[in-house]
Amino acid sequence: MNQPCPPVAPQGPSSAERCPPTQACDVLVVGGGINGAGIARDLAGRGYKVVLCEQDDLAQATSSSSTKLIHGGLRYLEYYEFALVRKALAEREVLLKSAPHIMWPLRFVMPHDPGMRPVWMIRIGLFLYDHLARREVLPASTTVDLRQHAAGKPLKPMFTKGFVYSDGWVDDARLVVLNAMDAAARGATVLTRWRCVDARRETASWQVRLEGARGEQREFTARALVNAAGPWAAQFLAEHARLPRAKSLRLVKGSHIVVAKMFDHDHAYIFQNPDKRIIFAIPYEREFTLIGTTDVEHHGAVGEARIDAAETAYLCEQASRYFAKAVTPDDVVWSYAGVRPLLGDESADPSAVTRDYLLELDTAQAPLLTVWGGKITTFRKLAEEAADLLAAPLVGTPTRGAWTNGAHLPGGDLSRWIGQPKRPDIDFTRFAQAAALRYPQLPDDVCRRLARAYGACIETLLAGSGQGDLGAEIAAGLFEIEMNYLHEHEWARSADDVLWRRSKLGLHYSAAQRQAVADWCAAHWPETAPPSTPASHPTETSWN
Repeated sequence: MNQPCPPVAPQGPSSAERCPPTQACDVLVVGGGINGAGIARDLAGRGYKVVLCEQDDLAQATSSSSTKLIHGGLRYLEYYEFALVRKALAEREVLLKSAPHIMWPLRFVMPHDPGMRPVWMIRIGLFLYDHLARREVLPASTTVDLRQHAAGKPLKPMFTKGFVYSDGWVDDARLVVLNAMDAAARGATVLTRWRCVDARRETASWQVRLEGARGEQREFTARALVNAAGPWAAQFLAEHARLPRAKSLRLVKGSHIVVAKMFDHDHAYIFQNPDKRIIFAIPYEREFTLIGTTDVEHHGAVGEARIDAAETAYLCEQASRYFAKAVTPDDVVWSYAGVRPLLGDESADPSAVTRDYLLELDTAQAPLLTVWGGKITTFRKLAEEAADLLAAPLVGTPTRGAWTNGAHLPGGDLSRWIGQPKRPDIDFTRFAQAAALRYPQLPDDVCRRLARAYGACIETLLAGSGQGDLGAEIAAGLFEIEMNYLHEHEWARSADDVLWRRSKLGLHYSAAQRQAVADWCAAHWPETAPPSTPASHPTETSWN
């Protein structure tokens, strides 16, 4: 059984001078997105000495810019991606059970548009979706009368028939953080805001040099190197490892918009578009609806991806084909864009490019494992396969075998609170009720938010707060006790880390409240904060 919340010592830039000039490890992982954090966790749990470095914050790029779904990818069936869909479908319930506080089942409604895919095609697709992998938690698909079902109310009257199926929702940025926390609890060293600037390959080891946010240097000798740099994977090989680009990545920008809540029920929508693409409209943060995504070729710098006016217009136009109340660009309260690193192919349509991954192991000298492509739903399986591949060239290190299937992520084991688990969504409801009884000093909305974000780790977060000592309230519902926890356990170093990745409080706060959080961070975390921290929004998003 996992600890409710493994302790994690902060490992920020200020720790550099306390470290020896050169450190040794078994594996150094470059990239603090979902794949890098997942691989570091798996390897650390097998007994390897692991270092994970990330040039920015955990999940700062692609891994916090997803549609936030744990899903098989219903539309991939049209491209005959049966192996990928089967693998992703099998992973859904494994993930849902591992962290029911940040992941939960979600029902999707597909209104039938007679001008799009025919009924027989949709039914065949949903039959395959129901049966390609075993289901224990998620119910099967069904047909509904939208004239009677609650999901029909927000739609135009022309949509009378719909199909309902199951997938899952995930807080993507928190998923990355929990993997990093578990890796650290199992002995890994996690270094955020440390960039790998040089990796020199020798016969039996890699000599790796990292550079901190203020120019300080650290050196490591690693028996193996993992390139999990996501959109930067090919660039990292060429510029920092000085190796040829063995594979090409196709960079595809996916953008999302957030508008005020369009409907009151708890289902999400999947809408078919005339261009044969689909978009989702998903309940988001209680007060909003998330609409996305686009698939647009990205040719600029990876870190400079932004939604453009054409993408916003596209999402509004397609959503307005279905909703009775039109969605306009003026309705957009927030938007974000991320770059997906997809395996390059000759397809003219970015939507048709595979979302599967490739693990490339080079053992010509010291082992190099490069991760090409991938998606959030398959990260655990990818990490397991990566660790299996590295086991042979790292022979001699005492390790255990694959272990993450069935293991909880930090905060995900709720048994001490609710007893025997039943179903992830029901388990969380029982847990939230138990937390409310244990912490009556918390306002109801704050208690539920903390339960949702931290799961059983709420016990660590609120340790010593039995008398209501939460510290100063920095902004509505955000107290110093939570800020200190995020700094000490989750590598939070700036207001953006707190407001947009560890939480989405930035979406609920005014500009003045966001600035208050930034001011508090500058005053209390000056030794670890980045040289400059914008208070308004993270770099890959825009705010209207």
